[in-house]
Amino acid sequence: MTNATLDVVAVGNAIVDIIAAADDALITAEGLTKGGMQLVDAVRADALYAKMGTAHEISGGSAANTIAGMAALGRKCGFIGQVADDQFGKVFAHDIHAIGVEFTTEVRGNEPPTAQCLIFVTPDGQRTMNTFLGASQFLPAKALDKAMIERAGVLYLEGYLWDPEEPRAAMREAIAIARNAGRKVAFTLSDNFVISRHGDDFRALLDNGSIDILFANDGEIRTLMGTDDFEAAVAAAAPLVDILVVTRSEEGAIALKDGVRFEVAAEPIEKVVDTTGAGDLFAAGFLAGQAEGRSIADSLTMGAICAAEIISHYGPRPEADLRELVAARLG
Repeated sequence: MTNATLDVVAVGNAIVDIIAAADDALITAEGLTKGGMQLVDAVRADALYAKMGTAHEISGGSAANTIAGMAALGRKCGFIGQVADDQFGKVFAHDIHAIGVEFTTEVRGNEPPTAQCLIFVTPDGQRTMNTFLGASQFLPAKALDKAMIERAGVLYLEGYLWDPEEPRAAMREAIAIARNAGRKVAFTLSDNFVISRHGDDFRALLDNGSIDILFANDGEIRTLMGTDDFEAAVAAAAPLVDILVVTRSEEGAIALKDGVRFEVAAEPIEKVVDTTGAGDLFAAGFLAGQAEGRSIADSLTMGAICAAEIISHYGPRPEADLRELVAARLG
């Protein structure tokens, strides 16, 4: 196995986030589940967009957000995701190249359009996401940059992309490439709705040793392991992976490795503005810490620092200098 020249390469949805403030009345009127995520078609996306006030347009996507956070922390990363030959596709490619991330996936035609996520943020900071997957759900296995995956220490996959058939096959192929190259595989469960549809697949990946690092929130780990008991879910999942990381919102996060449990409190923050990308940036901090050779405890702290920064403003990409924030706490 050759030495890795990239810390992490991610395979995920290439999405442009469209974020706007909204009140609870609008969430109710539109029949949306506050704080949740639903998939929408192009017609529904256009209708919801028409209901939005002044919006911020920021390149997003769960795994892409994680990679952006890692790049902000000085790590070398790559990203694989499908965009269309349209304006949003150009925006996404520009943004990810501008932060120094390798992105070589060829664009497809202009139909369907590049994916968009319309995010309504209520005054309590909760984000309600409505995702039009567009071109991102047509990522074929042939679009994988095999050499990029082989050069990365960790392959990072997002559960959201497991839903469509074509990228699901691509992600299975990516796992095989990483495994054959002797690399680690990290996976984030993404959302309960994904687990409800593909939980059997995810459990099979865990059972056959395909996943080294698993990221989940407290609800997701309970859903995956089929129990309402958080501690029972953690106890069942932890032996299946090298590292299990579970975030718990304001209660902080835990990680388990080799039967040893580590915990970190949530970082204090003056006001929660927008929780979009909180879990993504937690993963960024944790993976960056591991890439730097830090302890599990310090990697959890880095995750908490990054998550706190991201919920202090609109959008899933960091605005403050994450390296300075980490250095102030951990050196």
